[in-house]
Amino acid sequence: MEWREFFYFNRSDRSVVLSIIVFAAVVWLLAVLFDNTDEVGKIGTVVSQDSVGYKATAKGFSAEEDAKPYYYNVGDVKVERFPFDPNTADSTQLLRLGLQPWQVRNIYKYRAAGGHYSRPSDFARLYGLSAKQYKELEPYIHISADYRPAQEMAVKDEVVHSKDTARYPHKITLQQRIAINNADTTLLKRIPGIGSYYARKIVDYRKRLGGFVSLKQLKEIDGFPESTLQYMCIPDGGVRKIKVNKLTLNQLKAHPYINFYQARDIIEYRRLRGPLTSIDNLKFLPDFTPDVIERLRPYMEY
Repeated sequence: MEWREFFYFNRSDRSVVLSIIVFAAVVWLLAVLFDNTDEVGKIGTVVSQDSVGYKATAKGFSAEEDAKPYYYNVGDVKVERFPFDPNTADSTQLLRLGLQPWQVRNIYKYRAAGGHYSRPSDFARLYGLSAKQYKELEPYIHISADYRPAQEMAVKDEVVHSKDTARYPHKITLQQRIAINNADTTLLKRIPGIGSYYARKIVDYRKRLGGFVSLKQLKEIDGFPESTLQYMCIPDGGVRKIKVNKLTLNQLKAHPYINFYQARDIIEYRRLRGPLTSIDNLKFLPDFTPDVIERLRPYMEY
């Protein structure tokens, strides 16, 4: 049928023919569009698979494995404390000590690269280890003789019996106690759980107080391990007292239990009423609560 013959049809016939043509065109157009989409999808799939395959080949993993996310599932690990050598401890031991999986991984990488820890302080340089973690772990770090510096081993015979320079003191047992009012840092480090850091803290705080009158006072040291108290004792006496009627304001407030305002009140009391005869003379002053009075009582001298 020639195109001009179309115009010899009546109106209804022409409408039918046009509808058929339009329908056929729409069907053809949809077929073309869907066919192109499938091709694009196939190309995208091939490219994606090739990319993953290349990545897998380069890294040594399969595409399926490479697509999986990696998580550490350590669960609720109960933190424990026990002696360990960071040069030889396995991942299970390190996790039990409270280290995070990524910190354990850093230790393994360091050791795999040929690094080793020659002394406990070397462990403090572990990337990501906080100062608090190191302070808690330091008393339990024991470096094997194989990893210690040769120089240290050469002079071992000279220092092993020296009380002041012993680097790795033997720890005491539960049946033994150390009197903390006259012990030096070397002796204090023989207490399980006490390393150089807390030994220095005990000595410094004891000096500022004038001596301990109760083991509970050690809890006033930030982060102090309470489990160590069972190895300590405080014999009677040995406390250096404050000459409350002779010290200046600055000397008074140097004591941990006396702040600036309390020192000022003491100075004012002496100026207005004369020397103190008892700590109870101060109990009517607002800054001297009953708790403050009792804490100061063992340290006052009139």
